[in-house]
Amino acid sequence: MSNVFIPIFFNLKTALAGDILQLFVNYQIKVAIIDDFSEYQSGSLHDFIIECNRGRQVFFVSSMDEAAEYLSH
Repeated sequence: MSNVFIPIFFNLKTALAGDILQLFVNYQIKVAIIDDFSEYQSGSLHDFIIECNRGRQVFFVSSMDEAAEYLSH
């Protein structure tokens, strides 16, 4: 699986991820971002992922199967 996001997306200081993902929330569209997030060492990114996964619209997952599970609810 190739990464379609540029690294700056995962740098929360840029607010790029928050701004883009807020659009999905505003329009009530569920989205799952599939990647191996273990390569990112940012504690704030880790916290952001946990908070998103607690919600109902934006999910950070590691596989297509996991994405399907989150998006089906």
